[in-house]
Amino acid sequence: MSYLVPQAAALQVDQVGGKAAALARLAGFGFHPPAFFVIRAEAFAESHPCDGLDAALATLGDGPFAVRSSARQEDGAAHSHAGQFETLLNVAAPDVWQAAEKVWRSGFAEGVATYRKMTSGSTAEGPAVIVQRMIDAQAAGVAFSADPVTGQRGVVVLSAIAGLGERLVSGEADGEDWRIGTTLSGPEAPKVLTPAQAQEVAALARRAEAAFGAPQDIEWAFDATGLHILQSRPITTPLLPAPQADTALTIFDNSNIVESYPGMVSPLTYSFAVHVYTRVYIAFVALLGVPEPTIAANAPVFGNMLGRVDGRVYYNLVNWYRALALLPGFSLNRAYMETMMGVATPMPAEVTDAIGPPPAHGLARGREYLKLARVGGNLLWQALRLPRTRARFYGRLNAALNSGLDTDTAGPTALAAEYRRIESTLLDRWDAPLVNDFLCMIAFGASRNLMGKWLGPAGLALHNDLMIGQGDIISAEPAQRIGRIGQMVAAAGLTEALREAGLAALTGHPAIMAEVQSYLAKFGDRCTEELKLESIPLGEDPTSLIQAIVASATRGVATPAAPHMPDPDWTRLFPKSPVRRRLAKALMSWTKARVRDRENLRFERTRIFGYTRRVFLALGREFAARGLIAAPRDIFFLTVEEALGAVEGAGLSPDLKSLVALRRAEDAAAALRPDPPERIELRGPAIAPLWETTATAQDAATHRVATGCSAGRVTARARVIRDPRTETLTPGDILVARHTDPGWIAVFCNASAIVVERGSLLSHSAIVARELGIPCVVGLKGATDWIRDGEMIAVDGATGRVEKTDAKL
Repeated sequence: MSYLVPQAAALQVDQVGGKAAALARLAGFGFHPPAFFVIRAEAFAESHPCDGLDAALATLGDGPFAVRSSARQEDGAAHSHAGQFETLLNVAAPDVWQAAEKVWRSGFAEGVATYRKMTSGSTAEGPAVIVQRMIDAQAAGVAFSADPVTGQRGVVVLSAIAGLGERLVSGEADGEDWRIGTTLSGPEAPKVLTPAQAQEVAALARRAEAAFGAPQDIEWAFDATGLHILQSRPITTPLLPAPQADTALTIFDNSNIVESYPGMVSPLTYSFAVHVYTRVYIAFVALLGVPEPTIAANAPVFGNMLGRVDGRVYYNLVNWYRALALLPGFSLNRAYMETMMGVATPMPAEVTDAIGPPPAHGLARGREYLKLARVGGNLLWQALRLPRTRARFYGRLNAALNSGLDTDTAGPTALAAEYRRIESTLLDRWDAPLVNDFLCMIAFGASRNLMGKWLGPAGLALHNDLMIGQGDIISAEPAQRIGRIGQMVAAAGLTEALREAGLAALTGHPAIMAEVQSYLAKFGDRCTEELKLESIPLGEDPTSLIQAIVASATRGVATPAAPHMPDPDWTRLFPKSPVRRRLAKALMSWTKARVRDRENLRFERTRIFGYTRRVFLALGREFAARGLIAAPRDIFFLTVEEALGAVEGAGLSPDLKSLVALRRAEDAAAALRPDPPERIELRGPAIAPLWETTATAQDAATHRVATGCSAGRVTARARVIRDPRTETLTPGDILVARHTDPGWIAVFCNASAIVVERGSLLSHSAIVARELGIPCVVGLKGATDWIRDGEMIAVDGATGRVEKTDAKL
């Protein structure tokens, strides 16, 4: 009887033990473990080497060899016996038999007997012994295809060590830990594995799990030739139940909403935004003729237009597409309507093929055109009555903001009631801004396309020019007033005093102080990231206003008034077409009015949000006074319904402090992490999306082209600004930013040109640039990475070309 079992025949656990049988199965599954043979346990009853040992060793090569145990119960589904038996590495051929005997005798050690007594209850026995070709490991370790600690499936946990893995397995040394699920998490400065190698090990562990049909604990090693699997055994610790398959696709995208809600967003702001988006877009689809029963049936769609990913706000694109598919005419022109979403990457066919009606044909096509005709008639009616709608909106707005409630002295019940009143009279009746925004979008696009079609590039340039100098557009007013105050400060010789002492330097200068107070009275609710309730407005902290005034005073030249663009000579432009002449003139005039109203109504939105901010801060003050939270601003870590529920009786728990502490810790950790990518796709529950972190390749191009939206050409030093609250712009520099909002006006008024990564022709930065008469390019993706702070660039606001120049300051 031969006591030596070759690798291909090592399949019977009762003869070769669990570990050897698993290795043979790995080879059968197409894995390539190091070659081995097995010495059966019965061979060690004799006192001399078994016959054929030298020949068997020769089949493995010159050595050295690994000599390991393979007991019948080892590496089983119930008990692994991990670390219980002896393992000898780098054994030379003449020493293999002696090493094998030592491994066999380890089966009778006291530790093994105790382990078996505590687990299986079986008696001690000597194991079979594996003799295996030794891997000259550069790195080695263990990997679990499920997390043995948390029990979570679908995630690989691995530990790596340089050289042989025995020190790691035996506990003599700590390993480098990695966790690989949908994304990869590892050390900040890995020393043993590269991320690619960690992914390779994770794929190997998953392959082993798929082959054996159960989560696996594998040992592995890298040598000069690549990755090798050394063993595989079932994970014996209890795991969570395998989840049921859920392939529902969620797509988060922030390519547009980041302008409104950049960076970290508090739970209070997020929940407030969710409510606003729900109500506004229900009103929007109703305006476009979607029947009330259809809207009600799709309530979950409108209630989930947004998502919060690692503290940042995203659009839930699949639900946006579902809402878009409800609109009349969708089946006539899917492609055009999909462009209304305004995202950089198209929706996948998996979504577009499954949502919405199929293309309309025959009678169905005729019915869709009738629906569109009704929508067109309704929009015309809304356009005609827009002045009345706007007047009523302003009436409700002024009544709400002048209700007589003193937030400084009001109690919780009155404050909660005040918010509910704002919600019902304004947030749920957002008609004037909604109608005007939609009409503005249509008018702007139609007029621009028409001017380009009829007059070519000159028509597009004229379109930009005609959007300048409307006079009563409120977006440009702050820059004008800051410039005027700056001149007054410079004339009084107060520039340095204002820089050092702030507004206290204006004591004794009532005219200047009056101008500043007038500015704050009108624009005190404006601030950077002003749609976030947690943002601190100018009325509370005027630092950025002071910085802008100082910069303007230092420059010594007032911000130029919005250039007045005289009416073009329409007769010269259309000498042979009086119909086109009248149509172009009327459409351009109406478009200018819609753009003006859009900006002015958005300023009113700022006032509403500012008042809402004061109401919630007052509620936070009252909660803190009652010991419900530690400080007034802790209110921002609660949702709107949690805060109101604590007053109105619908709250779930009185322990608001613990809830605040949990969310504060979560947000603090999220704020330290890099921003998630612009688009994230995931399957199943969308509560905790994961994503791959990829390094941004450096763009070596010397020029790039995006959307030019305010004509002019400037060559100057680029100033990359990420936070205008802490960074300033030297007059004459070119502002380069990821995104902007009205709170950036303090740096706008000192810029000679503007370059922004996000935005469109109707973005705030584009409109303000046109009003200030400075070049502006928007939509230049990656601009803050491509352009280095301080380098010279040339900006052409007509063509959208941004060029790096050789000159340096």
